Amino acid sequence: MRRLLAILLPGLLLLTACGGTTAEPEPTSQSAGETAKFDSLKLTDNGDKKAPGLDFPKPLEVAEPTIKVVNEGSGDAVKANQIANISVLAVSGADGSTLEDTFPNEPEPLELNDQLKTNSAVIYNAFVGAKVGSSIALAVPGQQSAPGASPSPSAGATPSPSPAAGPTQLLIIKILSATDVTPALDKPQGETVTPPAGLPTVTEKDGVPEINVEGAAAPTALVSQDLIKGTGATVKETDTLTVNYVGVNLVGGTKFDSSFDRGEPTSFALNQVIKGWTQGLTGKTVGSRVLLVIPKDLAYGDAGQGEAKGDLVFVVDILGAK
Repeated sequence: MRRLLAILLPGLLLLTACGGTTAEPEPTSQSAGETAKFDSLKLTDNGDKKAPGLDFPKPLEVAEPTIKVVNEGSGDAVKANQIANISVLAVSGADGSTLEDTFPNEPEPLELNDQLKTNSAVIYNAFVGAKVGSSIALAVPGQQSAPGASPSPSAGATPSPSPAAGPTQLLIIKILSATDVTPALDKPQGETVTPPAGLPTVTEKDGVPEINVEGAAAPTALVSQDLIKGTGATVKETDTLTVNYVGVNLVGGTKFDSSFDRGEPTSFALNQVIKGWTQGLTGKTVGSRVLLVIPKDLAYGDAGQGEAKGDLVFVVDILGAK
């Protein structure tokens, strides 16, 4: 959902502008906007892995964000602070042409937390209280392009007309399941693993890993070695991770970054970091402490970034994934 909204709905905060409030949600899903526009919308359910058949009067145009449960499921009601696992079909309101279809893929998580409640009350209030299996229609008005520079009318020129707004976008969002959020760990938990010889060595002082690169050879390929094998969920490339980490240069051992020094874990989308992290942490398990020895071509290349130069070494504690 996060990726789709970034592609299709520039400015998520638009969805706080009309309809919806930050009041405590009712036990059932709350609609908002011009919901009568959905009265003639028809869906044909094709299961969880294929987009539904969709028919609606065209063109569909709305002046404000509009959202409503259009097919009610038979599952449990989705609760605040759960993760709704969803698939999305996005089409043009003008002609019904498909813009995006995630149904064949793995469901995308939408966390119904206070941040979403504040930033996009319309979406939050529609999901909280909706039943698993439901399909939610979300129509977003077309966004008007920013006008270009025009001669001033006072200078005797005729002003250019404002560019026309794009078509309304219609999203059909199916709630496939809802899961509770597992709190992030405070520290790695699992079975200690003895790494093979020849790698940088890792010790711990006051709970903080320290890396010694003495005698470690330059890597010919990415090294991803468990130091503690966690027992939690398996990390997917599309996950957002909560981690603690420390990073040093393989040559010289200079530390260039550490969340431990900042006093709190950090969170990031695993597919939006350097390739060595994406490849090295995918498939690991929550609770693990992982030693990464990353060739420069999977890090920041020849140029480096800041004090991070050449081949890099990280110790990463995977505390949570969602």
